[in-house]
Amino acid sequence: MNRLLWLIIPSVLLAKEATVEQLFSVQTVKVMKTENAKQTSNYGYVKEDESRVYIIAPRFGGYVLKLHTDKTYAKVKKGDPLITVYSPEVFKAKEEYLNAYRYTRQRPNKGMLESSRLKLSLLGISDSEIEAVITSGTATESTTIYAPEDGFIFKKNIEKGAAFNAKMPLFRLVNLDEVWIDTKIYEEQTEDLKKVEKFEIGFKGIEKKYESTVSFLHPMLEPKDATFTLRISLKNDGRLFPGMYATVQSVSQTQEGLILPRTAVIRKNGRYYVFLTGDFKGEHEPRQIEVKVLDAETYRVTKGLNEGDEVVNNALFMMDSDAQINSLY
Repeated sequence: MNRLLWLIIPSVLLAKEATVEQLFSVQTVKVMKTENAKQTSNYGYVKEDESRVYIIAPRFGGYVLKLHTDKTYAKVKKGDPLITVYSPEVFKAKEEYLNAYRYTRQRPNKGMLESSRLKLSLLGISDSEIEAVITSGTATESTTIYAPEDGFIFKKNIEKGAAFNAKMPLFRLVNLDEVWIDTKIYEEQTEDLKKVEKFEIGFKGIEKKYESTVSFLHPMLEPKDATFTLRISLKNDGRLFPGMYATVQSVSQTQEGLILPRTAVIRKNGRYYVFLTGDFKGEHEPRQIEVKVLDAETYRVTKGLNEGDEVVNNALFMMDSDAQINSLY
């Protein structure tokens, strides 16, 4: 029986006290007590871990002799040569160190030798290259700069033959062994973070579900959409890259409580209602309740119902029409 047909029935026949009579078969469901872990879905993006970003900026000026890594996004290993350069400043420091070594062999002067070696170290010259000055007995003109860590060259700001100044960023290297997932959450979700046991993270095209427990909530609300940024640290198996879209499922601690399927609950004017089965067949009483979202399909009932109460689980839009006609709520 549709709503139009209800509207033509004389109102005197519809008048009832606190119940709605249904003339069609309805499905019901009982309020159950169970243990569940609350799950909430949010969305985010992969970002590089800022603590794993390395800027290769020499402490001296010079000229490029050879680019060992000449492509952006090239993958390198820790200790791989990135660039070989000629620096008049470094070359001069090497000669001073070699001369100090030769001099102190004849007239021991530990302070002089250590001072000249320290100058090379402060310029960022590797220990192996400093030792080579002594073992070879030659101050080589070239100096090689090596990768400080495994990673990808996200930026390359130099070309072969080019000159560069001290402190100029030549490369930006990013290690992706761990990445960040930045996801937006609403204000009302922040309190639930205290109960989250783990995060399950999925990506398009990857069947594997990643897990993490480490998170950091940015202490600033974004006024445009009233959200906070939640940052999750995630170990990378080599398949995750900045910019990838992520689905973040937060799984809270298991709690005991009363549950109902979402199909059994109506939301009206910011309030939640169910239709409680009455004492007589075909009678259903609208009852205001309080709930919290457990997951996409389930509500946790916090007030208004008891375990074992029976409520309607289908055709709620029809009952809602009847109840409004009778001003039951």
